[in-house]
Amino acid sequence: MRILLTFGLLKVHCFTKLIQVKLFRLSTPYAFNNTMTENSLLNTIEPLLHYFDGLIPLNEKEKGLVGEKFRPRLYRKKQYVLQEGDVCTQFYFIVRGCLRMYKIDDKGATHILQFAPENNWINDLGSFHQIKPSTLNIDALEDTVVLQISHADLISLYMAAPKFDRIFRVLIENGFIQLQERLLQNISSTADDRYQSFLANYPHLINRLSQVQMASFLGITPEFLSKLRNKRSKQKP
Repeated sequence: MRILLTFGLLKVHCFTKLIQVKLFRLSTPYAFNNTMTENSLLNTIEPLLHYFDGLIPLNEKEKGLVGEKFRPRLYRKKQYVLQEGDVCTQFYFIVRGCLRMYKIDDKGATHILQFAPENNWINDLGSFHQIKPSTLNIDALEDTVVLQISHADLISLYMAAPKFDRIFRVLIENGFIQLQERLLQNISSTADDRYQSFLANYPHLINRLSQVQMASFLGITPEFLSKLRNKRSKQKP
């Protein structure tokens, strides 16, 4: 009995490690047809199935559950997805577009915690799981199509197919790891190092964000970011 239990735990551990590796390496988004309209995007679950299949293949029953539990929605540019004081009721997968999560301090300054472009997830985890008012805001930087799932439907998904329980647990673990890495970078790295890291990790966002938005994420002023960019351009051969 003890041998069987140990073997079972080992299999779960190996499964989790496999997903962790794939999550960190998964960077190829769904290949959209350029002729796809907003209406067609709102009527397809394929990008999310493609994402999950990049982690571990789903069977037909599990694919059917994804179609049942996730709901498409379009957010227009500048539209709020979540406002401070409201409860975060959804977990969002970005199909096309870009969302940002941020906090406005007492002095009116904006502090951006996260950008979520295609093939990424976003929500206020504490508000979502504890069903309490959020202290954060999420809005759309572009017209954005998402696939969203409610807390109740997510729990139902876990119960119907335990594979999703493991997948989402690792998603949350990896999100926490990334948050730790960013906090460490903010207290131990120079602004130039943070900028170089941003360029390396988010090259697809460089031309989609304003200088103000990028500076807010890096924790510097737009003027200082301009100096860093000028310095970098002068260093190019």
